[in-house]
Amino acid sequence: MLTTVPGLMDAIRDRFAHVDTCPFAGPRIFFENAGGALTLKSVAATSGLYAALPDNQGRENPASKALMAIIDNGKADMRTFFNAHEGQVFVGESGTEVLFRLVRTAALGAPDGGIMLSTTLEHPASRSAMSRWADVTGRKHILVPHHDATGTVGVEAYLPHITPETRVATIIHTSPVTGMAVDVGAIAAAIRNIAPGCFIIVDGIQHASHGHVDIASYGIDGYAVSPYKVFSRHGYGVGWASDRLTACTKETVIGGAATNWEMGTRDAGSYATFSDVVDYLVWLGGHFSSSGDRRTRLEAAAKAIHEHEHHLGEAMVCGTGNLRGLAEIPGLSIIGGEDNSRREGVLSLSVAGRDSADLVAFLNSRGIRTHTRKADHYSGNVLDPLGLPSCVRVSFSHYNTEHEVAQFLAAMNEAVA
Repeated sequence: MLTTVPGLMDAIRDRFAHVDTCPFAGPRIFFENAGGALTLKSVAATSGLYAALPDNQGRENPASKALMAIIDNGKADMRTFFNAHEGQVFVGESGTEVLFRLVRTAALGAPDGGIMLSTTLEHPASRSAMSRWADVTGRKHILVPHHDATGTVGVEAYLPHITPETRVATIIHTSPVTGMAVDVGAIAAAIRNIAPGCFIIVDGIQHASHGHVDIASYGIDGYAVSPYKVFSRHGYGVGWASDRLTACTKETVIGGAATNWEMGTRDAGSYATFSDVVDYLVWLGGHFSSSGDRRTRLEAAAKAIHEHEHHLGEAMVCGTGNLRGLAEIPGLSIIGGEDNSRREGVLSLSVAGRDSADLVAFLNSRGIRTHTRKADHYSGNVLDPLGLPSCVRVSFSHYNTEHEVAQFLAAMNEAVA
């Protein structure tokens, strides 16, 4: 675990900006990571460097050639992060925009007819894209119901709805409301078994910072992440598309490369800052692996991150020191239940008789940043079936500490006393 290596947690926290202090509110504990992770200091520095450069790619000058090398290196690092040996990696406007483009290309490239398959667990980014392009292409959009009690969805839920005519299917890797992960490989395999030609698109936006991504093992056609949730910054999304999805007709400049997913001149800083993220994970993984291979070290980092975050989740639920955990607080309910085995960095809760917004405000007054999720177009798919108008989302990352969890629990116990 991260805490078993002397000095490592301090070194980790030192690499992030505003780790324990908000520039507007002062000292605070950051448990709002699902809304956007802390930013690496290296990302902030790199962003400023590349934002100031006037040169563009494709020119005969040293600066232009340097930018092209940065982009090539960034794409190589994206492949390493995804473990994607084939297909195309690309940068888009945002993770949501990338999902829309992947779904659009799949819906227009698939044979006519059939159905498009999503789940009720999904973020509106993928559900909206599927709904839109099912309507445009005249297909039925089927929503597989998730399991309210566990906050996830499994193969058994998909199976009754998969038919040989399933043309496009989406999978959410981890829910940003329940925090529960799904078995992407198993679900994709079940879809492939019945509908081999189906295009499968995965929303990895919530998952990417909490566990490794292994596209080579999934058998899918598209994957999207939002770098600002993976220690980088706002302003771009990163996608991967399989060779067969890339072969479909898509928006490209006339005469340009048929494999190109990007339009216009892209910000080289996007690629450079994603390389900063991969460099950080490789550095972190070097504390748990002596391998010189970047992917091996990245996997070691992912394992250590997952173990540490699982420990934090257990401490929140079960308590730490002499502080009672959330499971012991009367009237408190944890969305998805108390089992943390599939939880990835998010714990959403409600307290009977307490308004979630008031509870978030109380925690703010104690220097603890959390977030209210309402039963709206973003979270109603999870909250409405539970009869909840809102919930408190507590989201943590590997740079958070058990001491911070203890301060959160002290505030929660105070709030309900």
